[in-house]
Amino acid sequence: MTETIAWPTKTRELHNHHFDSTIWNDFRFRHDDVVVASYAKAGTTWTQQIVAQLLLGPDPDLEVAEMSPWLDLRIPPKDVKLPMVEAQTHRRFLKTHLPLDALVFSPEAKYVYVGRDGRDIVWSMYNHHANANHLWYEALNDTPGRVGPPIEPPPEDIWQYFREWLERDGHPFWPFWENVRTWWEVRDLPNVLFVHFADLKRDMPGQMRRIARFLEVPVDEARWEDTLEYCSFDWMKRNAAKSVPLGGAFWDAGAGVFINRGTNGRWTETLTPEDVAAYEARAVRELGRECAQWLAMGEQAGSQTPS
Repeated sequence: MTETIAWPTKTRELHNHHFDSTIWNDFRFRHDDVVVASYAKAGTTWTQQIVAQLLLGPDPDLEVAEMSPWLDLRIPPKDVKLPMVEAQTHRRFLKTHLPLDALVFSPEAKYVYVGRDGRDIVWSMYNHHANANHLWYEALNDTPGRVGPPIEPPPEDIWQYFREWLERDGHPFWPFWENVRTWWEVRDLPNVLFVHFADLKRDMPGQMRRIARFLEVPVDEARWEDTLEYCSFDWMKRNAAKSVPLGGAFWDAGAGVFINRGTNGRWTETLTPEDVAAYEARAVRELGRECAQWLAMGEQAGSQTPS
């Protein structure tokens, strides 16, 4: 007798300067949709590039930022965004930064969840935030429909930024722990795959083949080297305008700022042993030891990593 799967259900909405989760209520799924999910700055854009090249490539001219919109970003509004997505004729691959309980979940879609150590996320997010220009603030704060306070410029001290992010759970963006926790709870569903930034760094070809199997996409072995090239961090950095929303218009230094260094561990130069201990204790308390180990290490967490 086949066991009945308890599929996730949406239980709430999430709104702020970035989010309008209600768009998922009106989104019409197709049976082969792909959703790339993460907290943010976890390697989401990199994973979108990989999915694009596996589904539709290898092709250096894919405009991934336009093809794979962040659906729950409230800009542009859903009455503009939904018709654009509905008009797409290729196999769709969308992005979300919502916790699972604020997302409409389809049993037929495929979900790739991307994780990364929260300390690395903060360092990447600070670069993203500190380099944003007035257009970014105007779009997020002044576009009608914002719920809650505006987003303000970050402090000059990245240590202060980290401490506020940790103590106020994701400030000034959105809660971190619930995002990881709600997705971790469904890691064993047949249509969910967990990918870790550190594993992509260690073995991108192996992780790409793993994603291809999950998406049931055959690998074109004759052009595999091209596929790898177009998914490499260096190639994406050189061609960042294809991967970054609006070609990087929200950052005066251009799209290359959005795709920054792609390195982990920069926080080790700033955080004190007490800071590290506070973060790690919080991770275990919020997520449990198994999930906290995976978030910090990826597959190096051993048999505790989801397959």
